Amino acid sequence: MIKEQSKLYGLDHLRALAILLVLLFHYLSFGHPQWSTVFTDVGWTGVDLFFVLSGFLIASQLFAQIKKGKTISLKEFFLKRLFRIIPAYLVVVAIYFCIPFFREKEALAPLWKFLTFTQNFGLDRGNYGTFSHAWSLCVEEHFYLFLPFILVFLQYSNSFKKAYWIIIILFIAGFALRLYSWHYLYQPNINSNTKVDYWAMYSYYPTYNRLDGLLIGVSIAAVYQFLPAWWQRISKYGNWLIFTGAIILAVCFQFCSKLYEYNTSIYGYTLISIGYGFMVAGSLSPVSFLYRWKSSITTLIATLSYGMYLSHKGIIHMTQVILGDWGIDKNSTLMLLICVALSIAGAWFLHLVIEKPFMKWRDVVLKKKQVVNM
Repeated sequence: MIKEQSKLYGLDHLRALAILLVLLFHYLSFGHPQWSTVFTDVGWTGVDLFFVLSGFLIASQLFAQIKKGKTISLKEFFLKRLFRIIPAYLVVVAIYFCIPFFREKEALAPLWKFLTFTQNFGLDRGNYGTFSHAWSLCVEEHFYLFLPFILVFLQYSNSFKKAYWIIIILFIAGFALRLYSWHYLYQPNINSNTKVDYWAMYSYYPTYNRLDGLLIGVSIAAVYQFLPAWWQRISKYGNWLIFTGAIILAVCFQFCSKLYEYNTSIYGYTLISIGYGFMVAGSLSPVSFLYRWKSSITTLIATLSYGMYLSHKGIIHMTQVILGDWGIDKNSTLMLLICVALSIAGAWFLHLVIEKPFMKWRDVVLKKKQVVNM
């Protein structure tokens, strides 16, 4: 029997894969080598992998407390999220608003939308496309806000065993809202001559259309924490779970990978999230190759993934402008490699100067809180 590890290396591998997919997909908006267009149909799904990972990790932490018979501490949960998410985010927002050269496009959405995490609602990518990738952080923040309150309600009402109905209802509601968004919000504007990207505004960015990956992650966490007998049987087939996920994704990339298409907008987010869900479940299995494979490289990239996510577009933009003036072809593989390397370096600096100190401060604050409550 393989002993379970305290460090889940499989999740690090998938997190590293997710940020590289996102970075390479966004790189296509800049000068890029022709071969990199292979990421056109697959790179955007990196954000769905992030959603599945976040859904599992956050829900699993909260479920572990419930499993031990503890009442969820909303104060502790939000303090952890505050110190983890907000400092680096505010620094990058400040850079975007104070240093115009960092902006990869012409205009930013209003500051209040970034500060309230509502930028993903009504986001006009055509006219306010700078830092548009923060939309997915808005979705995750909404998830962080509502999940613990829902769980606390279920605890106090003694209805936790019926919680699966909430997941089912949210899946159905998401599907219905995507249908509505496509037929009544996007389609009437499809022939509009304006620069507004109505498909992204109404179908791609809103939180209510993009909950599938988070719900898949929560479902995996529920089985992982509350159904040990089920999980023990399932986890015996870790590599088969990963293989099944890869097959599902391969099929999805044939039929649901083209953005702006009906199949992708209605079914694609769900199917792709299911495929990544199988891979996440497989990576948690002690018998799988992802679980047993230790890599300092993927662990480093996973650690820096949040900083890379926040800053990579601005770094790519500045790098291409500066090095382009020095004679390096923006469409060359060399430029791509330099941009990726500098994106990692920028994320490392952000981690070292902002993320790490605030995480240490968080531990101090939480420790003091525990002492006071003793």
